[in-house]
Parts: sequence; C-alpha cells; structure tokens
Amino acid sequence: MPILPHGSSDLADDDVWKVGPSYLASNKPLARLVARPIREFLRVEAAGSVLLLAAAVVALVWANGPAASSYDSFWHTPLAIDLGSLRIEESLQHWVNDALMVIFFFVVGLEIKYEFVNGDLRDPKTAALPIIAAVGGMLVPAGLYVVIAGGGAAGDGWGIPMATDIAFAVGVLGLLGRRIPSALRLFLLTLAIVDDIGAIIVIAVFYTASVELWWLALALALLVVMFVLQKARVWSIPVYVVLGVATWFALLQSGVHATLAGVAIGLLTPARALLNEDVARRYARQALVDNHLDPDELGRLRFLLGESVPMVERLQSALHPFSSYVVLPVFALANAGVQLGGIGEALSSSVALGIVAGLVLGKPLGIVLASFIAVRIGLAKLPDRTTWPMVLGAGCVAGVGFTVSLFIAGLSFPGSDVLTDDAKVGILVASVVAAALGVLVLVLATRGGVPEIEEEEEAAVDTP
Repeated sequence: MPILPHGSSDLADDDVWKVGPSYLASNKPLARLVARPIREFLRVEAAGSVLLLAAAVVALVWANGPAASSYDSFWHTPLAIDLGSLRIEESLQHWVNDALMVIFFFVVGLEIKYEFVNGDLRDPKTAALPIIAAVGGMLVPAGLYVVIAGGGAAGDGWGIPMATDIAFAVGVLGLLGRRIPSALRLFLLTLAIVDDIGAIIVIAVFYTASVELWWLALALALLVVMFVLQKARVWSIPVYVVLGVATWFALLQSGVHATLAGVAIGLLTPARALLNEDVARRYARQALVDNHLDPDELGRLRFLLGESVPMVERLQSALHPFSSYVVLPVFALANAGVQLGGIGEALSSSVALGIVAGLVLGKPLGIVLASFIAVRIGLAKLPDRTTWPMVLGAGCVAGVGFTVSLFIAGLSFPGSDVLTDDAKVGILVASVVAAALGVLVLVLATRGGVPEIEEEEEAAVDTP
C-alpha cells in the first residue's frame, strides 16, 4: 500500500503507516516551499518549454559574456570511450547530438507508433487535415528558403525551416490555457508528429554524406533480431537495451545519423499490451482475499499490472520527463550559444533570411493553404469549433522550429562554422517571432472565448 499524499482522507488515521508521510508530502519547510512547487511546475504542460528556453538563454549569455571563450572550449572537449580495440572519440557537443538526443528521437518514435496504432493517425479521416497541413507546412518553407538562399553551400540548409518543435508548440498552446479548443491542440500535435516524420526522412535521405554498407547492414540485422524477439514474446528490457546500444553504434559507424536508431527502435516497440487488464484485476482480487501479499504474489502482481499497459505507453511515461527536462535543455545549452555581436550581419545573410522567411511566413502559409485546399475539395474538414483564424494561429506556432531546426542546422553545414552560426541566429529569431505572432493571432481569434467548450469541460469535471 503506497503512502498517500499529505492531507489525504482516503484512509483512517489508524491505517496510515507509523512512519508518517513521505518527505515530499511532509510539512518540512524545504519540502513545502521548494520540493512541492517544483513538482507542480514539472506537471505543467509548458514546463518543458520553459526549461528549454531557459537553457537557450543561458547558452546565449555564456557565449556572449565574460567567459565566452570557455563555451566553445567546453563543448568541444574531446571525450573518448575505449573498449579494447574499440574506441569512440567525440566532442561533448557531438556526444550530446549523437548519443543523448537518441533518447529524444526514441520518444518521438514511441509517439509516432502510438498515434498510428491507438491514436489519431489510425483513422485516415481524422488524420487527413493535419497530415495534409503538415506536408504544406514543410514544402512551402523549404521552397521559400531555396528561393532566398539559392544554390551552393547556403542552399544545403533547405531542411532547416521544415521542422516544428513539438515541445515549444504544445507549450505555447498550454500558456493560453482553456481558451484554445482541445480539437485545435490535437490538430497541432498531430501536425507536429507528422512534421517529425518528415524531418526524420529528410535527415536519413538528404543529410547522410556517405554510407558504410556493412555497418548499415549490421544495424538493420539487429533491428530484425529485435522484431523477431518481440514476435517470440521476449519481454526482457535489458536484452533490448543491449541490442539498442549495438544498433546505435552500428548506425554511428555506418554514416547514417545515429539518432535514427532511436526512431527505429521506438517504431518497433509494442503498442498493444501483452495481457488483458482483466487478468491482472482477477489476480489482484484473489491475492488480496487473505489481506496479505507475500513476495511471490507481489512479484507476479507487478508483472501482470505492468504487462496490462502497452510498452509504448509505459516507456513514454518513463522517458518523456527525462527527454523534456534533461535531454532537450542540455541540447539547447550545447547548441544555442552563438555570438550575437554580429547579429545584424548574420540576419542579413541569405541563410538566416531564408530560415526566418520559411518559419515565420512559410509555415503558416503552407499550413493554411494546404488545409484550405483539403477542406475545399472534400478531403478533410476543420476540427470542431475551430475557425480559420485559429488554424492560422496554429500555423504561426508551428513556425517554432527550435530543437529539430538546430539539429538539422548542425548537419547542413558541416564544413562552415559561419553558415552554421548564421543558421542558428535565424532559428532563434524566427522561433521567437513565430511564437509571439502565434500567441497574438490565437488571442485575437479566441477573444470571444469558447463558451460551449468551457461548459462541456466543466460538466465533464462535475460528472462523477
């Protein structure tokens, strides 16, 4: 029996453990004034975005302050792993981008798998509008970038403005609260997930310089082994962790970006529960008949309860906080530090101008235009209680391409720090402008409120 939160009235005083409430639930000053407020903050939908933004600000201050020289020297510190004849040596920044970000892309793969099996991407009619809108929101920004940046080395960054940052986009809507219809949130979330699929394809196909076929074949073979083990109902997580690390290393050696291992493994993760939850319920009732649980019963009950929930959902629940509150802020800290002394010159470059135009103008234009055509020809319909100004606002918010855009920028100009820095400046400016513009448009579009939705939500809350 878990210790209930402090103040809970679900149990009588005699039933509460003699040790009292946990430290977090206690009335100690540190728990009351620090620990619990932090816990509540981390539960807020926009918390991950706030931490991501804070990390980017710290990186900018660090890279432009008195200790500016230490920023590059720290993140370019070499770090090597030696395992006998096997040696991997990368800078700290590359370890973040090539290894730590695997967790982020793994969570993205889990989200995609869930949406295809249990979510909105399962129903083509429901998913039609955000899918079509996402395609428009990728093609138009890329086209605008190419028109502005032209060919040559600068033209290689065409994939940068195609991306949408899920964490920031959902966080911006979270800041607006209940004035945003839930259907619009779902539209933007599905659009961002489809956008991520597009970004993954772009990275795999267009930002892979050369491929070592033997290593790639090994990575694919390991993925096949994982698939076969899953079909054989092998459910030992350590086995898949070992195979996953081996797949990551094989992809790293192959030349294909190693983070795609996370996406591939996420897509292979089972999205259906091993057991029917009724089995766990029946066993729990039988085990508790004598009001006593022995270690064997407890172990079996844990297994039954755990396997009654799909692995995709369990891993998402376990890894999403780590991805949002650790991986992405560290990534921003390692990549967002650019010199702002020449920001005017950087913004006048074709790379930065192409990115700003693509994210701030191309995203909403592509999303609204594609959505309008799809609705007009009958392929899709607007979400419930959603207006075209709201779609425009969501399109503006989708122009926040922070995380994935920075990631693609690092792949686009491997031989030019100047072009990379220009791209980063463009991404930072475009993301801020897109977020502010999106909030403004959505506030104006929902000025009258959405009373029908609020009434239905309140009724749902009041219904036992």
